[in-house]
Amino acid sequence: MNEAPTAMPKMPDKMGSFVDSTPLLHDGDALRSRATADGYLFFKSLLPREPVLELRRQMLAAMDEVGWRGAGQDSLGGRLDFDAMSKVTDAEMHRTDIGVPASVYHDVQRLEAFHRLPHHPKLLQLYCTLFGREVLVHPRHIGRMITSHPAISPTPPHQDFPLIQGTGNTWTCWMPMGDCPRAMGGLAVLRGSHRSGYLPIQPAKGAGGIAVQLCPGEIEWLTTDYVAGDVLTFTSYTVHRGVKSQLREQVRLSLDVRYQPIDEVVEGGSLRPHCELTWEEIYAGWKSEDLKYYWRESPLKMSEWDTSLLQPKRRIC
Repeated sequence: MNEAPTAMPKMPDKMGSFVDSTPLLHDGDALRSRATADGYLFFKSLLPREPVLELRRQMLAAMDEVGWRGAGQDSLGGRLDFDAMSKVTDAEMHRTDIGVPASVYHDVQRLEAFHRLPHHPKLLQLYCTLFGREVLVHPRHIGRMITSHPAISPTPPHQDFPLIQGTGNTWTCWMPMGDCPRAMGGLAVLRGSHRSGYLPIQPAKGAGGIAVQLCPGEIEWLTTDYVAGDVLTFTSYTVHRGVKSQLREQVRLSLDVRYQPIDEVVEGGSLRPHCELTWEEIYAGWKSEDLKYYWRESPLKMSEWDTSLLQPKRRIC
């Protein structure tokens, strides 16, 4: 008799740790072999701290406009002001997977540094080595500014493929914008879960609004004590989830970016902003021109959106 799957199983008290793939950075065959086995790659301090912390500083400055940061801390401090947060109702929150009101998120999306960091040479080199060919950086970047506001729900276990579609060879890059110890939450992946391919979904609270149905034996969750500059990347079929923070007084900042081989199909939504702003509104005030509409310089192959992937279905374990 098949055991019933569950969408939100209890997280284990102790999770395993990522294997650092830094020694494999210049060996494409070794990277692909490990990726095939595990479904993820983790790189300790791949990026220099300076540009990461500078983006953190600018994201926190956007929060200052609504008074959500506590007084008496420097420009990198993420301590929250609960009284200010309590004045914003659930209905006024932008969306439950971002963590801040829409006005703050729009200011973050306007930041040139927010769109420039994903093009850092070390990231481009990583994906060129992994794919063995030219890389397309999706311009649709997602910022997470996770707070303890009541409207916020932890990201449920899910795969990215139903939400981004295009080629199954799209990889998500998750970067903490600042140090993120386990107590602050961060992201966890289910090792080897990509080998099952697409998994049926059901509605859930949190990022994406969907969750996969996990079977009882799928328990090998991995995470780490992240520091600024760390990079976690995984396939669009790898199951991952947010870990609930035990530090309610601290905001957790992170950036989600997608990369794929440039000669494979991409769905049109990946080329649009992750907010209600237009690209023209986002680009207004930028000092440089090189990243504006950069994807239009390539003859991309487009794919159609498949609505069936987001239809709830029962999984048989």
